[in-house]
Amino acid sequence: MLESFNPKAPLAQTLNKIPFILQIIIGLAFGVLVAYIYPDDKTVIPTFGTLFVKALKAVAPLLIFVLVTSAIAKHKSGSQTNLKPIIALYFAGMVISGTLALGLSYLFPSTFTELAASENVSAPKGVVEVLVNFVNQAVENPVSAFINCNFVAILVWSIALGLMFRVSKESTKLVLDDVATAVSGVIRFVIRCAPLGVFGLVYNSCTQEGGFSNLLNYVHVVGVLVLTMFIVALIFNPLLVFLTTGSNPYPLVFKCLVKSGLTAFFTRSSAANLPVNMALCEELKLKKETYSISIPLGCTINMSGAGITIVVMTMAAAHTLGIEVSFGAAFLMCIASVLCACGSSGVAGGSLMLIPLACSIFGIPSDVAMQVVGIGFIIGVVQDSCETALNSSTDVIFTAASCMRAEKKALQNKENA
Repeated sequence: MLESFNPKAPLAQTLNKIPFILQIIIGLAFGVLVAYIYPDDKTVIPTFGTLFVKALKAVAPLLIFVLVTSAIAKHKSGSQTNLKPIIALYFAGMVISGTLALGLSYLFPSTFTELAASENVSAPKGVVEVLVNFVNQAVENPVSAFINCNFVAILVWSIALGLMFRVSKESTKLVLDDVATAVSGVIRFVIRCAPLGVFGLVYNSCTQEGGFSNLLNYVHVVGVLVLTMFIVALIFNPLLVFLTTGSNPYPLVFKCLVKSGLTAFFTRSSAANLPVNMALCEELKLKKETYSISIPLGCTINMSGAGITIVVMTMAAAHTLGIEVSFGAAFLMCIASVLCACGSSGVAGGSLMLIPLACSIFGIPSDVAMQVVGIGFIIGVVQDSCETALNSSTDVIFTAASCMRAEKKALQNKENA
C-alpha cells in the first residue's frame, strides 16, 4: 500500500488513486472530528464550505444553459422511432418515481436546521399562481436571468435557442457541443473540491446551534431517499415489467440489480457502467440493434433516481422554511424536475445541480437552494450511489422488458398466421 504512494508525484495524481467516494467520506469524518476537538473556528474552516457553495452557484446557471441548448440542437428529427415502448417505460418510471418521492416527502417531512435562519419566503399556494409565476419568470431578460440565477428563464432561453440551432450548420453544433463539454469540465473541477467543501460544511453544521444533532437531519433525508429508491426498484419497476411482459418480473429485476446496480453503486457513474449494461444485455440475448441504442439513450434520459433526489431535497427545503404548498403545485414541480433530470446525466452531481431550478418554482432564493445543494454533497456518499444504481439497472430492465414483449408479440403473430 505504501509502495503505491510516490511523494514526488503531483498532488492531483496522488488524489486520483483514492476513490472519490472515499475522499468524500474522509472529508465528512474530518469535519465531525475537527468540530469535536476544536469547535471555536468561525472563519477559516467554514470558509471552505462557503467557497464550495459559491462556486456551485456560479457555474450552475451556465451548466444548465449550455447542456440543454446543445442537447436540443444535436437532436435529429425522427430518430429512435423504433424505441417508443422503451422510451415510454423510461418516462413512466420517472413520473412514478417523482410522484412517489413527493408522497413520501409529505408523509415523512425532512428539514435542514441550518436553513431555518434563512429569510422568510412566501410561496405560491396553488397551481394557478405557480403557473403565473412560472410564466413571469420565463420571460425575464436572459442577462438578468443569469445575474439573478432565474433558472426558469435560463431553461426557457436554452430550449428556444436549442430549437433555433437545430437548423444551423454542423460546425455550429460541434461548437455548442465543445462549449457544453468545456463547461462540464469546469463543473467536474469544482466537484473535485467536494471533499474539502464537505469538510467545511459538516464542520459548520456541527458547530452551529444544535451541534452534532444537526447531522440527524441528514440521516432522516437519506432514509427517505433510500426508501423511495428501494420501493421503485423492488415494487414499481417490477410492476411496469409485469404490465409490459405479462410474466414474473423478479428474476429479471434481481439479475439486473445484482449485475448492473451493484457495479453502478460503487462506480457512481451511469456512463462508466455502460460496458457492464451492454454485456448484460448480450447475456440476456437481447437484440443488439435495440440495446445498442436504448442503453446509451437510457444513460442520458432515464433518470428516475435523479428525479427522486430533486423532489425530496426541494420539499425538505420547503418544509424547513415553513412553505405551505398545495399538492397540485408540488406535483407540477415534480413533473418539471423529472423532465429536467433527463439532462443531468454525465455530469457529476448533475441531479443536485438541478435543485435550484425546482426550488425557484416555490420562490425559494438561489442562496438557500445552493445550501441545499451543499447538503446534497454531504449525503451524496449514500444518495448518489443509490441513485446511480437505480438509474443504470433500470436501463437494462426496461430494455429487456420491451424486447420480451416484442418477441412474445412476434411469436403470437407467427402462431396466428
